[in-house]
Amino acid sequence: MMRSLWTAASGMKAQQTSMDNLSNNLANINTTGYKKNRLEFQSLLYQTIQQKTTDNEGNPKPISAQVGLGVKVAAVTTEFVQGELTASDGDFDFGIQGDGFFMIRMADGSTGYTRNGHFIMAMLGDGSFQLSTAEGYAVLDRNGQPITFSADTDVTKISFDNYGRIMYRGADNNAYLTGVQIGAAQFNNPAGLNKLGDSYFEATEASGEPRLEGQDDALTISVIKNGYLEASSVQAVDEMVDMIITQRAYEMNSKAITASDEMLQQANNLRA
Repeated sequence: MMRSLWTAASGMKAQQTSMDNLSNNLANINTTGYKKNRLEFQSLLYQTIQQKTTDNEGNPKPISAQVGLGVKVAAVTTEFVQGELTASDGDFDFGIQGDGFFMIRMADGSTGYTRNGHFIMAMLGDGSFQLSTAEGYAVLDRNGQPITFSADTDVTKISFDNYGRIMYRGADNNAYLTGVQIGAAQFNNPAGLNKLGDSYFEATEASGEPRLEGQDDALTISVIKNGYLEASSVQAVDEMVDMIITQRAYEMNSKAITASDEMLQQANNLRA
């Protein structure tokens, strides 16, 4: 009888984690570039009650008797599906359409990756300009270097094409390519990226090494649209349906514990 108590308890714990994940998805429904997380469940060990045996005529029975001991959360998978590109008023806002990630120089000097293209033109101490995130981290070009402009640059004359290539309008008001391009990287297994918070990721052994667009001919180049931001991939209706399913599963596991407790109580009250 105790087996059912612990089995149902594992179900309640797993569904609680599922509810935590759904809450996080809903909390980030308006977060730029956010990718929804999905839980993967696995059954726990099985207890063998009866091994394969033979019947009265000596014929082997086709199956044994095993009882499962519950469930566990095996993984929390990030679904990197394309979010909707929404128009933005920011002069330096970018939305990626494709599998690429913006490359960012983090505070410790490492390279972070993000789908959040809300950038600003920050002024450095020497008067020059740098394309940066809202936190002040430098946005990197296709060669992994910060994108900077000299102090005499008129940033209002900077424009971008659909592949992140930077153009500058000259005296004749024509746009000329500067040779600088916003960098983007792809991964063989983006689900293996480690989440750093603030919509940033870092590469791991599971994700594989970053593959730079424009340097790897096997990659499909992502479209980088200026004046757009990628919306969260969370769908409120789907999350609400999953929340109802999770709540019902939690309730059923709770009722299983109550039923097991009542059965134990009846067994304890038996009299000879």
